[in-house]
Amino acid sequence: MRILVVEDEHKIANSLKKGLEQEGFAVDIAYEGISGYDLAATEDYDVIILDLMLPGMNGIKISQN
Repeated sequence: MRILVVEDEHKIANSLKKGLEQEGFAVDIAYEGISGYDLAATEDYDVIILDLMLPGMNGIKISQN
């Protein structure tokens, strides 16, 4: 399963990535909204963990597109 984590707090994003990878998941991280949107639009993910308050483009706008 491939997961995208879009979270601007580096410690939180990296902790999520580490824990998910230990469980066998493939994880990509985006630290701001626009790069998260770009990854979500161009790659295939089974799950996206999305923060709402992001720099560049907020999580609500990303989820609506």
